[in-house]
Amino acid sequence: MSLIAGHTYKDSGSSGQPVICLHGIGGNDTSFAAQSTGLANDFRLLAWNMPGYNGSHPLTDVTFENLSNSLIAFMDALDIASAHIMGQSIGGMLAQEIAIRHPDRVRSLILIATSAAFGGRDDSFKDRFLADRLAPLDKGKTMADLATEFVPEITGSIASQETIQDAIMAMAAVPEATYRQIIRCLTTFNRRDDQHLLTMPTCLIAGEEDQNAPAASMQKMATRIQESQFHLVEKAGHLVNSEASDIVNDIVRDFLVNQG
Repeated sequence: MSLIAGHTYKDSGSSGQPVICLHGIGGNDTSFAAQSTGLANDFRLLAWNMPGYNGSHPLTDVTFENLSNSLIAFMDALDIASAHIMGQSIGGMLAQEIAIRHPDRVRSLILIATSAAFGGRDDSFKDRFLADRLAPLDKGKTMADLATEFVPEITGSIASQETIQDAIMAMAAVPEATYRQIIRCLTTFNRRDDQHLLTMPTCLIAGEEDQNAPAASMQKMATRIQESQFHLVEKAGHLVNSEASDIVNDIVRDFLVNQG
């Protein structure tokens, strides 16, 4: 694990093109362990821990704008002018945000198990979601309790027990305060009408059994992005890049090689 300017991250691979990996709400840099290993011969993988995760300094106010600023500061600290950005779940949302706010810093996008906007179009869905996610903590459950219950529900039928246990460990390690902040931040995301602003090459990868970011929604996203390709991974759930790492690594490798 490396630390620079308040950001922790795992730096893997060659001195080739930098690929910055953005994890989900219940993850951290280990969420991309399979990519850090499987793609290391071809690319430089930088698995970034979002503020508050795995030793990264937390933010007082967690918004997509502030998260974007944090990622740009991380890139600046490493003297990275532009990079390929690979994001899973809320990491994919942040990848879109960065690409829209700072298109000159993004060479291409790899969006995994994500969406163009959070949930429904009114506050009732958001309120129910926040209640469902935060009420267990309010009643005294721990992050480890949540992880044990939640992770098996979001993985697909091909997920190994090792993959599930690794994901449980990652989510259990998320500080409760960070989790509460990022869950609330999630509900504010809406780039549904801005997909045309994603002008860089974009690869979308969906899990067939993912209920959080349904494949049909991701396929619809692809139709709204000018230079895009869509891939469906059979029997995979929300943690598709961990559940089907060999398949996803092949997709990512082929996509990035074609970017030159």
